[in-house]
Amino acid sequence: MRRIAIFILTISLFTASAYSEDAMKLVMLGTGTPNADPARSGPALAVTFGGKAYLVDAGPGVVRRAAAAQQKGVPELAQPNLDHVFITHLHSDHTLGLPDLMFTPWVLERDHALTLYGPTGSADMVAHLSKAYAVDVAMRLNGLEPANPDGFKVTVHEIGQNKLLVDTPSIKISAIPVLHGSWDEAYGFKFEAGGKTIVVSGDARPSGRLLEAARGADILVHEVYSDAGWRRREPVWQKYHKSFHTSASELAELAGKAKPKLLVLTHQLYWGTSDPDLVQEIRDAGYKGAIISASDLDVFTP
Repeated sequence: MRRIAIFILTISLFTASAYSEDAMKLVMLGTGTPNADPARSGPALAVTFGGKAYLVDAGPGVVRRAAAAQQKGVPELAQPNLDHVFITHLHSDHTLGLPDLMFTPWVLERDHALTLYGPTGSADMVAHLSKAYAVDVAMRLNGLEPANPDGFKVTVHEIGQNKLLVDTPSIKISAIPVLHGSWDEAYGFKFEAGGKTIVVSGDARPSGRLLEAARGADILVHEVYSDAGWRRREPVWQKYHKSFHTSASELAELAGKAKPKLLVLTHQLYWGTSDPDLVQEIRDAGYKGAIISASDLDVFTP
């Protein structure tokens, strides 16, 4: 609550208390990194609209964070409703919660397949995970425990050249090719529904495609690392993070051009700094717009 109080004057257009199904919502399920921070689950968020939930990434803890968000008043994140996930890239911190997402909602009565959109290699990952849990599936289907025959299955769509992933009268979801170090495929995602737009960077360094997708968004969710912390890192790690991620000063430049109504920081790499420090670094680099450094279970409604 302390962070929200600091920035409440700058985010008056956004509320965490409006839970109408008619409004698009952003739910931060996990804001963490590969670091095992007990206060931050692995990378994952949900965009909800029209009674449905669309997850981005499946970091460690994603299903239990969804349960916590449901208890806070986001009914779209009830376990059987967890049936769409969009994977930004195949780094382990973004996918370690995938078997949990495949199987736990099924045990809790999801009766249809999980739909997954992701980069090349997603189908192989799902196939291997399904094989790894084959004994569990067989026991649940053929033992005394009641279980339906479909809820553990996964329908995989590898993104490839098809960047418009969902196109219905109520919602449009597009993949944004982003630059993430040496990954051949990494994506952000753009959600458009109810006259509002939410753009999610995924893990990415700045790029023209990401900038164009984010122009005028109601909410831009973007990863960030501290410039001050980065300068204290070893040269090998400085080179890595410069290629794979976005610094506070770089994000200030990108957001200054894109002009989202709200900039939400996630996947924060602090290295001895803090949320207020990250925000101040972005301010010092010239960004004037509304900004908040998110924590797990923060909810925003544009």
